[in-house]
Amino acid sequence: MPRHDGRAPNEPRPVTMERGFARNSAGSVLYRAGGTTVLVTAHMSDKVPPFLEGKGVGWLTAEYAMLPGSTPTRKSRGPDGRATEIQRLIGRSLRAVIDTKALGPWTVHVDADVIEADGGTRTAAITAAFVAVADALHNKLGSAARTILRDSVAAISVGLVDDLPVLDLDYVEDSTAKVDFNVVRLGRGGFVEVQGTGEGGTFSRAQLDTLLDLADAGITELTNLQRATLGDHWL
Repeated sequence: MPRHDGRAPNEPRPVTMERGFARNSAGSVLYRAGGTTVLVTAHMSDKVPPFLEGKGVGWLTAEYAMLPGSTPTRKSRGPDGRATEIQRLIGRSLRAVIDTKALGPWTVHVDADVIEADGGTRTAAITAAFVAVADALHNKLGSAARTILRDSVAAISVGLVDDLPVLDLDYVEDSTAKVDFNVVRLGRGGFVEVQGTGEGGTFSRAQLDTLLDLADAGITELTNLQRATLGDHWL
């Protein structure tokens, strides 16, 4: 059964990544996945949070926000519970691929701002953030970046829409899905996080396996795109 936008069940939305979009940032990416657009920037500071001072390790922290014009009804500015949960997810996902000891006394600050929201904003932010962080590390620390980055990381959504397992849900699908997952995986394999819930139904073990297989294939595509986008700054 075709999806509302004509995509096959295992077909992701078209993705583009524009590096260096924000010239004042050490790393930045304008990421588009269908109707979702996210700007991610990465800055570096030569100090660490107080709980890491003197320990010889670095840190990565992330902030996430949806801009007022990102949704049809104006999104109010300011922190909210959803944004806090998402920025913690982004931070965990990126720290999974960073050797904080090799990073040394630096903090990487990731800022993800959603310009247009059409589903999958958190997964888009994670995938884009890796590219921004890789560029920031290379631009600030040179070849040492390759010892700091242990792997790549990317994320994508999957779900059951009208009982059909589908990859990379847009807003229409996400808002009606009986089950949806956000899956974060390393480039070489190994899941960092799987967030899943039955919004309007339950799912079987077989359906879970199918969804994870879909996500696995989708993340492999995104990893290849990250590699092509970064070029000489790849791992």
